[in-house]
Amino acid sequence: MTKVKEDTVVYSLDELEAMHRAGLTRSRPDAPRYPVPEDFWENARVVLPEPGKTSVHLRLDADVLAWFRAQGKGHLTRMNAVLRSYMEAHTPPKQRGPGA
Repeated sequence: MTKVKEDTVVYSLDELEAMHRAGLTRSRPDAPRYPVPEDFWENARVVLPEPGKTSVHLRLDADVLAWFRAQGKGHLTRMNAVLRSYMEAHTPPKQRGPGA
């Protein structure tokens, strides 16, 4: 384990596998593993949503907000990602807007 920043840690693959076997990760120890084809990354690209965030006032259950905050920096970005996932799962592909 190498500490890069106060909230960023880098692990080797061996360390991650040991943590997984010990049940110290968020995934289930019996979660299926799928091989990644060697050419997978050749055409991979980062896709960012279109700019244009809107500020809103939102009332949330205290425990929901506390849980997201407990995950560390970027809790609002993660909350937006969860909402986007839900929206995309419930919207036909033809009707999706920018960033979808």
